Amino acid sequence: MPLRRLSTLPRSNLATLPTHLEQGPQFEDGPRLWIKRDDLTGLGAGGNKARKLEYLCGHAMAEGANCLITVGAGQSNHCRMTAAAGARLGLETHLVLSGDRPDTLVGNQLLSHLFGAHLHFTGAAASHWGALEIAREVLTEELAADGLRPHSIPMGGSTAVGALGYLAGFIEIMLQSQESGFVPSAIVFTSSSGGTHAGLLAGKALWRSLGNDVPDVVAIGAAKGVLMGMPDVVALATATLALVGESGVLASDVEIDADYLGEDYGIPTEGADQAIQWAARTGGWVLDRVYSGKGFAGLMGHVAQGRWGVDDHVVFIHTGGLPSVFIDGGVPL
Repeated sequence: MPLRRLSTLPRSNLATLPTHLEQGPQFEDGPRLWIKRDDLTGLGAGGNKARKLEYLCGHAMAEGANCLITVGAGQSNHCRMTAAAGARLGLETHLVLSGDRPDTLVGNQLLSHLFGAHLHFTGAAASHWGALEIAREVLTEELAADGLRPHSIPMGGSTAVGALGYLAGFIEIMLQSQESGFVPSAIVFTSSSGGTHAGLLAGKALWRSLGNDVPDVVAIGAAKGVLMGMPDVVALATATLALVGESGVLASDVEIDADYLGEDYGIPTEGADQAIQWAARTGGWVLDRVYSGKGFAGLMGHVAQGRWGVDDHVVFIHTGGLPSVFIDGGVPL
């Protein structure tokens, strides 16, 4: 059985799971909202990357690594959580970051420093992912030449091993939905490096293969790369599913909405700011302007367009991002 095989794969116990599936309001003439609280995964102030890091770090430990390396934007949540994972597991951690070294560390950079990570600033723009990945590869070679045994993790932890975290996360959502007496019509989330998306697609394929009804998996794009098919989420989801001995990912399962990105990755939008205020004042949910705010704006946009009716239930995955809320300039009043 695929789920039994999943349980045998290397995994580090890093996250507080399962996270709560919290009931939200019924939209007027629209669906019931549910929030999957993956902002409360616990590791290093929480966020969705904890699920990926459980499998990535489990794989690293199984290979005998004594060092973690990863890459991201200057205020990367993934980098912050990788630093926390390294601290928990006793692994030296190096972070390759966009931008120049600041005079004062704030937000995710401050937390990463507190967790003991080494911060390497590249001077590259946050949206120049190719340059950042090259810098990660160069640093990996340098540390290996120095005698370390590095495990190098691409942007966002978006590998087939990392995506296993959201294969398991999809199953977790569906089981919680069953317990609450509904089948979701859709699972909505923010996508940038593609790993969360691929894991959810793999989970959907696996759940469908067990004879169950499956929801739409609706990705709201927050980076240009994923909107252009980089990575190819079908290929990544297929590779993820193969790790548990299954297949069945369909190209028709892929839905990526580009309408809520705005000018570029990390640049706030008016729609996201409005969604952030609605979420805070309606449910006490704290969203950020880079990821979760844009994703929630996408959900609200689909509701406004009448995609779902009063009999539908829609799950939004809250992926975290709390540290950036206090450093991104705030939301206009």
